[in-house]
Amino acid sequence: MKKVFAMLMTLTLALSLLAGCGSSQETTEDTTGTDDTQTEETQLSGSVSTDGSTSMEEVIGALGEQFQADTGVSVTYNPTGSGSGIEAVKNGSCDIGLSSRALKDEEKAAGLTETTVALDGIAIIVNAENPVTDLSIDQIAQIYTGAVTDWADMGGTAGTIAVIGRESGSGTRDGFESITGTEDACVLAQELSSTGAVIEAVRTTPGAIGYASLSAVEGQEGITVLTVDGVAPSEETVLDGSYAIQRPFVFVTRTDEALSDAAQAFFDFATSTDANDLIAAAGAVPVAQ
Repeated sequence: MKKVFAMLMTLTLALSLLAGCGSSQETTEDTTGTDDTQTEETQLSGSVSTDGSTSMEEVIGALGEQFQADTGVSVTYNPTGSGSGIEAVKNGSCDIGLSSRALKDEEKAAGLTETTVALDGIAIIVNAENPVTDLSIDQIAQIYTGAVTDWADMGGTAGTIAVIGRESGSGTRDGFESITGTEDACVLAQELSSTGAVIEAVRTTPGAIGYASLSAVEGQEGITVLTVDGVAPSEETVLDGSYAIQRPFVFVTRTDEALSDAAQAFFDFATSTDANDLIAAAGAVPVAQ
């Protein structure tokens, strides 16, 4: 009996041990993760090409330098003149055309859009030795059409007037002639292809008169900036309209074609209030509000 009891106890103990031990399985979870989605910021790259008005050199230089500092994207500038810049954006050889005149109706009809970035006075300049300090718009027109050829008739020292102007297609010339009423009637001693060339010609030619962007003549030696009808060109007189000889600085883009990300970012920056101080420091009058 004792032997049977011992056998039963042994069997019970064995069963207990088996129940307690149980097999354990580790459930391994994949902690490596299956969602590697990251939010990536769009980074601007490449460059922005501009082409056109030589009068806009100071403005586009200041805007391009700041934009590159902020984004790392360079802005190139090809100073070919307004007409060439308009043609360049039309045929797709640049991102943004630069014009120092408003677009003509036929240019808009050809699929181009203008956006005014700033206003600019067209300064009337003479050689620094000239005693004349003020001319009316009518007197300027008489000089440029050849009706008056001697400074003595304008209250100055007797001597031949050397009339300096810009080439056909220049936005500065277009603005000057439209305001003074001298379209297709100018009689020029020199017809030059850039703002800087006009300033240099007036500086080095006794008796010379010329016109150039206000933003380009400020601080220049060897020339005198005339008042027109008694009003000096300045940011204030251009903005309030009291200085009559002025024109817009315009970005020209294709109406039916979106800009690249970089070009659009530059366009947005240049036409925002963030650019106003830069435009003003470059000698032009900002229009963004």
